[in-house]
Amino acid sequence: MSTTPQEHDKAGWLLYHSVGMFPGQQAAMRAALEGFTTSWCRPGLQRWDDGLAARRQVLDLYARLLRAPADAVYAAENVTQAFAQFVGALGRARLAGKRVLIAADCFPSLHYMLTGLAPLLGYTLDTVPVDAAAGYVTDDGYIARWQDDVALAIITLVTSTASKRAGLQRLAAHGRAQGSLIAVDITQAAGIVDVDVSAPAIDFAATTTLKWLCGAPGAGLAYINPALLDERLQPLVQGWFSQPDPFNWDLDKYSLATQARRFDNGTPSFLPYVASAPGLSWLLSPAAQGMRAHNQALSRKLIALADAKGYRLRSPRDASERGGSVMVELPAPIDAQALEARLATEGVLADTRGQVLRLSPGVLTQAAVIDELDRLLPAA
Repeated sequence: MSTTPQEHDKAGWLLYHSVGMFPGQQAAMRAALEGFTTSWCRPGLQRWDDGLAARRQVLDLYARLLRAPADAVYAAENVTQAFAQFVGALGRARLAGKRVLIAADCFPSLHYMLTGLAPLLGYTLDTVPVDAAAGYVTDDGYIARWQDDVALAIITLVTSTASKRAGLQRLAAHGRAQGSLIAVDITQAAGIVDVDVSAPAIDFAATTTLKWLCGAPGAGLAYINPALLDERLQPLVQGWFSQPDPFNWDLDKYSLATQARRFDNGTPSFLPYVASAPGLSWLLSPAAQGMRAHNQALSRKLIALADAKGYRLRSPRDASERGGSVMVELPAPIDAQALEARLATEGVLADTRGQVLRLSPGVLTQAAVIDELDRLLPAA
């Protein structure tokens, strides 16, 4: 695959766990945003239709990615908001006096949100601790805390701290036996790990268009099991776009849409979806074939390099238990932030969380970055 000079400069981009990129991204995003600008500024009545169509396109692409019905997905500003809408709609009737289960290596924002909602909805938030030996919450550890008083279990499909991939088939089977609802944070998985919301069947899934989906911030995407929609879940925050007809102005005839769009509320945003459509479109095109194989080939080289340097591997060694990232623990004498800055000056873009160096190769990452890392990383 040929690259532009600008894309060649991203040969050392190892930040797909944060911001994803794809060939031709800058031109594609510019064209999409210019098209929106032209439509919005043109005299006439088409601007709202065009904006809604652009937003709907991203929702349809997301449904296609998850093999979900198009009317079972909805938009939010971010993953935290999407989860909050879902959990709030479950209400005290489902959650009061029960446990909500989550792993300690979840994305922290979800934990903050769930802690805040607990007094309102009457549940106990139960946090499964990290296994000290493994460095992440194991499936065994999670299952050990999962009994029939768990109303809702939140599973992180791929963690942001270890790229540990949950065994979703096993976890979902256990959860169904307990009678629990199952929600999955797919943020670090969507686009690099295959996700099918019907195999196994789950009740909820959310992601942002950032990271492997190569989109822009401000566009959260959520799926909700249509079987739950039949139960008439009541979102805590509702608005004119929650209705079957958003342009109904009769206060006495307000009702919620029967589809996932009941989780809409006020006037929707457009720009994050306009900017994110090119990434999702590319990902679902033939041009993206081979991205996972490329990622795993470079990941194997990164693991071998970490072993040679004497670093502790914080991610699972088995590719089937790992997402798209390789995370290693830097020895204590190494100043992690100083190393991160030095790597950046050499064109190697990675980041650190404490002493953990996070490395996520994607489609624009070239194998030569491994040689650069070999030169720049000190031995333990």
